[in-house]
Amino acid sequence: MDTKKVSIEELQEVVGEDNAREAGAEDAVEGVEPSFVVEPGSVEELSALMKLAAREELAVAPRGGGTKTHLGEPPRELDLVVSMARMDEIIEHVPGDQIARVQAGVKLRDLQEKLSEANQMLGLDPPEAAAGATIGGIIAANSSGPLRLRYGTVRDLIIGITVVLSDGTVAKAGGKVVKNVAGYDLGKLFSGSMGTLGIIADANFRLHPIPEVARTVAVNLESPQAAGEASQTILHSKIMPSACELRWSGENKQLTVLLESIPGGIEAKLEAASFLLKSFGDVQVLEEEETDAPGALSEFGEDEVEVKIGAPPAELAGVLESVLGAAERGGVEASVTGHAATGVTFVRFTGGTDAEADAGAELVEELREIWSRRGGSVVLQRSPLGLKRKVGVWGPGGDSVGLMRRVKDKFDARGVLNPGRFVGGI
Repeated sequence: MDTKKVSIEELQEVVGEDNAREAGAEDAVEGVEPSFVVEPGSVEELSALMKLAAREELAVAPRGGGTKTHLGEPPRELDLVVSMARMDEIIEHVPGDQIARVQAGVKLRDLQEKLSEANQMLGLDPPEAAAGATIGGIIAANSSGPLRLRYGTVRDLIIGITVVLSDGTVAKAGGKVVKNVAGYDLGKLFSGSMGTLGIIADANFRLHPIPEVARTVAVNLESPQAAGEASQTILHSKIMPSACELRWSGENKQLTVLLESIPGGIEAKLEAASFLLKSFGDVQVLEEEETDAPGALSEFGEDEVEVKIGAPPAELAGVLESVLGAAERGGVEASVTGHAATGVTFVRFTGGTDAEADAGAELVEELREIWSRRGGSVVLQRSPLGLKRKVGVWGPGGDSVGLMRRVKDKFDARGVLNPGRFVGGI
């Protein structure tokens, strides 16, 4: 039986014959396959498309580079994937004002290459950037990487946004200046909204100069306590690190500190960081070839699981101890990485078989029980569907879920944008 609610011809009338097609298995979102994929080429086409979707009551999922489709619960239903691939223009770059305006389909790596011609950059380095992550997807997932310690997250860098709501309404907020405070800050609201409030069409960002020189100092650690104390020492020092990263896997137990400066100042920073870290373990200054690029993405197998723990930076030792203890009790072989000085930790293990999924579920549930009491959060960042069904992606949403539902109702009253994918089944 044909369950399609709209014809391909109707979609092609909006976006052009070559820009709408029937979906295939490769377009499925966490096992749910849509009927069609469309690629609008302008805000006007996107608005007209959403008006058609509203009229025909279509469930819609926005898509950028497809690097974050694993994040979130499977959608309750899905008719239409809206790909932003054609909206890939760098609309404006004003080097003197250090701002840029870009369409949502622009790949971050392409934007950085263009900005580098003026010796500038957008201070975002999410791990999926190398895989083709787009600006719209990065905003929607509020994705960031090691450099968040110095430059902040999407919410800190975005200064303006254009979005198209589920009924086709085009809404704009912010502008081209950093101190734009007129009205509610939609840019921050849409950062991390997971495509549930509207589709991001373009955004304005403040930029930074590319550092002239960067070096990395590493300290080999003996214990979780040393990791916590070392990261806090760096965080509260005057050396202004750009990143402070933890790796804890097997024999590799290391904290790395990225330092950026001018050529005349980098040696003093290296000496200060080395002095601060030497009481926690063996210290070395890494050569460039020994240093992972900030935000570099290691390959994930289809059975691998990644859990994201958010906790106060001062709790790093406690996070490590809780993970290592729970993993040992459950017989799970886990590796840990994280942004040590900003309180974001990632736990990685295998969860493909039934036995592995059961052990993984126990690990996630134990960590959630611990960190919900201690003011943190535990999110299933990447996982086979079997484990998602056992424990859920987001964990308890707390008192904020009711407020989020009211916000969702105002922006998407019919509940058709990424239905069911976000916290509390929003």
